[in-house]
Amino acid sequence: MIVYAECCFFIPEAASLKDKRSVLKRMTDRVKNAYNVSIAEIDHQDLWQRTTIALVATASSKDAAEREVRRAIRFLESNPEWEMSEFTLDYY
Repeated sequence: MIVYAECCFFIPEAASLKDKRSVLKRMTDRVKNAYNVSIAEIDHQDLWQRTTIALVATASSKDAAEREVRRAIRFLESNPEWEMSEFTLDYY
């Protein structure tokens, strides 16, 4: 089973692409090291205060893959430097 999620975040304190990338890199590196998911920025690479991140997990059961994706998303949401504005979850 494959679980795919897209999360859009607003980064209010970012005043440049450098500020945005600092927050984004820190969070994506932490997710890669702590959770069994793949993560990447997939949209808004040229905007200072917005980003869209995709997360993917595979497992033998839908529940296991979804659980790992949701754990990673909860971690991403816990960062006070940004706010989640949209979220979608798909199963394949």
